[in-house]
Amino acid sequence: MSLTLDHIRAAAQRLDSHVLETPCLRSRTLGEIIGCEVFLKFENLQFTSSFKERGALNKLAQLTDEERQRGVLAVSAGNHAQGVAYHAQRLGIPATIVMPRFAAPVKVANTRGFGAQVVLQGDTFDDARAFGLQLARDRNLALIHPFDDLDVVAGQGTIGLEMLAQQPSIDTLVVAIGGGGLIGGVATAAHGLKPGIEVIGVQTERFPAAWNAKHGQNLPVQQATIADGIGVKAPGVLTQPLIDRHVNDVLLVGEDDIEQAILMLLEIEKTVVEGAGAVGLAALMKHRARFAGRKVGLILCGGNIEPLVLAEIIERGMVKSGRLARLRFDVRDIPGALADVATLLGKLGANIDEVQHQRAFSSVSVERVQIEVVVHTRGVAHIEEILSASRAAGYKAERIG
Repeated sequence: MSLTLDHIRAAAQRLDSHVLETPCLRSRTLGEIIGCEVFLKFENLQFTSSFKERGALNKLAQLTDEERQRGVLAVSAGNHAQGVAYHAQRLGIPATIVMPRFAAPVKVANTRGFGAQVVLQGDTFDDARAFGLQLARDRNLALIHPFDDLDVVAGQGTIGLEMLAQQPSIDTLVVAIGGGGLIGGVATAAHGLKPGIEVIGVQTERFPAAWNAKHGQNLPVQQATIADGIGVKAPGVLTQPLIDRHVNDVLLVGEDDIEQAILMLLEIEKTVVEGAGAVGLAALMKHRARFAGRKVGLILCGGNIEPLVLAEIIERGMVKSGRLARLRFDVRDIPGALADVATLLGKLGANIDEVQHQRAFSSVSVERVQIEVVVHTRGVAHIEEILSASRAAGYKAERIG
């Protein structure tokens, strides 16, 4: 069976009123920054914060009564697990979810919260997958594959139907590629409705299998990425032909690009996305000339990011933009020296976040001391203003981070 627009339309009828028809909104600010019209599909607003529940529900809804009674099994690092667990619980179907031991704790906890039996097995996804396939055979459970199943792919394709109904002017779709279920479904729907539309895939530099296939290259697959939702070694047997047929090009983005996109979406759109959900915007930022003047649809495909990871991305982003800086002052070691530096920084509008007063662990002479401060500033120009004023006041001051 090959996937068609009719299959996706049938999936949309099954999903109607059971998953959220998420908004697809124009971002005026991002468009001005990038130089094209940008439309964002907020799949991170689904109940499980991911598009994955679309494909999961479309598959679950077509199980026989006997299959429902026996139960289902899925192997997933997170979002597919939650989608299967949530809708299986709604439908009264027992669910077993096999997750690799590295799976994000928030995704493990959410999956258990939906009533599924969670089995943590394997140090890699492939290890977990091998174990899960054997467990499904041993227990005679219906397997709900995260991407290599055309019913699952059809469910994901309903996003394409919605986007072109909500924003008919879109002429380019930029979609993350992991296993290929999302882009396979969306691209099939989009080309069925609008044959001239361009579909661009995005992968991380650390997991470039689809990029390799499209460009005839052999870049190596690495161990981990912040976009763990698309950290897949290769697309599926069923999804690769869909990518070959419907995807015009595949672009690569780096880890720094993804971090920047996560931060931009948080600051500009006030929305939280995980790494995989930000790669589309990362591609627009990195390859701006490729999209100049286009009307581009992006899918914010998931929002399940560890709070500590998000906090670190925010802090790193503040450092890169100059809003958080580490400064070093070389001063005479006399009473009140630290207070004088703090007073000067306050007058210059810098808010002190952290202070280190170094005597023993520095190379300065014994009558001097190094004061290192982490300060909140207004940006790079403000840092230079602080350093200039500090030097004018007689301090040896420099930025060290």
